[in-house]
Amino acid sequence: MLVLTRATGETIVIGDDIQITFLGMSEKKATEAKIGISAPRHVSVHRLEIYERIQKEKANGSGLDDPSTKG
Repeated sequence: MLVLTRATGETIVIGDDIQITFLGMSEKKATEAKIGISAPRHVSVHRLEIYERIQKEKANGSGLDDPSTKG
């Protein structure tokens, strides 16, 4: 795992077309960071728990792959 320190407004680039921008810290919890992710439409972006649920449901045969569940 690569660990980076970024200041508010600074961006990390993955490959040629994915950008992750550090937006700041949560006003509610000092341990939560706010990030923005910019990726092409064909790249799925999910929180890990959502990704794991999708994989589990695919394995169970439901075939859930609804882009509106991105999170």
